[in-house]
Amino acid sequence: MLGRKVTNSIRYFFDTILPPFIRDNYYCMYPFFYVWFKGKNVKRFMNFKQVFYKLSPAEFEQYYKDYDSLPKRETDLTPEIIKFIINQLDSDKHIKILDVGCGNGYLLNQLRNQGYDDLMGVDLVEKSKYPDIPQQAANIENLPFENNTFDTVICCHTLEHVIDIRKAVSELKRVVAKKLIVVVPRQRFYKYTFDLHIHFFPEISYLLQLLEGDEFTVETYQNIKGDWVVICQNSKK
Repeated sequence: MLGRKVTNSIRYFFDTILPPFIRDNYYCMYPFFYVWFKGKNVKRFMNFKQVFYKLSPAEFEQYYKDYDSLPKRETDLTPEIIKFIINQLDSDKHIKILDVGCGNGYLLNQLRNQGYDDLMGVDLVEKSKYPDIPQQAANIENLPFENNTFDTVICCHTLEHVIDIRKAVSELKRVVAKKLIVVVPRQRFYKYTFDLHIHFFPEISYLLQLLEGDEFTVETYQNIKGDWVVICQNSKK
């Protein structure tokens, strides 16, 4: 199992050390993709950025069901980011918290271990390891909740994957009553990346532009271990 620290080092090598003419060359990157995806669906994943815009919702979802890469880890989040998120939460352990793009539920379980007891997770593909924590399959672009349902909404390593990012951010804002916490990787665009990322955030300005407005204000943001972490407040509440 490759931890987040190891995969961050791999990402740093490919995104920073390798020159662009190698990083964006199909034939140079093919052997790395072959190893990363264990020889399965290699061309399909390499061509993802060229075809994602014309995929149906079902086809888009299928990519994530078929995603089987060399790294196997419980979470994309570093311990430092998890600690930062917990420190940003209300001291009231009964606040309603939604984790959008919750994956296997790792962060939700960490929050439960801290005493938070009103938790919900959603992900495009339901794969929770914690059946006692509510989770359902849903697309971030169309969340199945009423306005202002949750006191806090957390969205980690998800916005970089969605097709309509403005719609996704609008949905996050719609369902949160108070605080929105967003985490995305600080990553440059390259044609061939091992993830299924569509959006890239080498600088924070693009993300801040998306999050500010609609009566939402950015309270703070930090670059923590290669990820941008942004805390927003709903000023309507």
